[in-house]
Amino acid sequence: MQKPLLICVVGPTAIGKTTLGIQIAKAFSTEIISADSRQFYKEMTIGTAVPSAEELAAVTHHFIQHTSIFEKYTVGDFEREAINKLRELFKTRNMAVLVGGSGLYIDAVAKGLDKFPEIDPKVREELNAALENNGIEYLQKELEKADPTTFKNIDIKNPRRIIRALEIFRSSGKPYSSFITSQTTQREFTTLYIGLKAERPLVYDRINQRVDTMLAEGLLEEAERLFPHKDLNSLQTVGYKELFNYFEDAISKDEAIEEIKKNTRRFAKRQVTWFRKNEAIQWFDYNSPIENILNYIQKKTL
Repeated sequence: MQKPLLICVVGPTAIGKTTLGIQIAKAFSTEIISADSRQFYKEMTIGTAVPSAEELAAVTHHFIQHTSIFEKYTVGDFEREAINKLRELFKTRNMAVLVGGSGLYIDAVAKGLDKFPEIDPKVREELNAALENNGIEYLQKELEKADPTTFKNIDIKNPRRIIRALEIFRSSGKPYSSFITSQTTQREFTTLYIGLKAERPLVYDRINQRVDTMLAEGLLEEAERLFPHKDLNSLQTVGYKELFNYFEDAISKDEAIEEIKKNTRRFAKRQVTWFRKNEAIQWFDYNSPIENILNYIQKKTL
């Protein structure tokens, strides 16, 4: 019996993954699993580019604003819940679509998570204290020395990511990157990867336009509502943390907007770096006719 098919639509932010995912899901009468970790939270809408009401109505989406910034929600939680949802979907259809730019979350569903050692809570407390007392640069230098591979591949401006890598290193004596394996968990489905690409200047231009659109739609007001909770892990994300700095008078409003654009461009670059490692991805130009992509999928299912 042929396994059901999971179609993963990947690529950098603002490239058009949401639109393509909906087109594929409609063509094959199926539903979408969102693997965009920024869109999980119900309090964050504008700054995370949550699909519009029309887009959400066009096809059933799962894992869009399904949890709260006040609840702990890990990639492990997402892996477990997404796999359960796929099992449910595959009872009545032979295909589903996974859409997102969060490479770790895509891989968690398609391949399974790597197994990391247990962490002594004291180590995490020490790292949080070091962040508080010495600043993020102190932790960045430690990570660069201890694990240059991870230092190059993660968002080094995100203290949560740096602390996670360092707590693994301090607890085990081995770099975080050494626990990243190429082993794949056996899944009950087959995975087909569709990637969207464009020349870097075009991607950057689309990102700049998206940020301007977010601001016009009320990003500043949304960030103001979330500002009292700025220390939550879920809010350590591009589009919010820069505005939080503005609210604290650390930078001007114009500087905050430029920082959002710059940091989003950097995020897109890291996304491309992550996905390029996956040789199974079939890349299409961002404006490829949908018929070409649907034909490719159809041939792969024969």
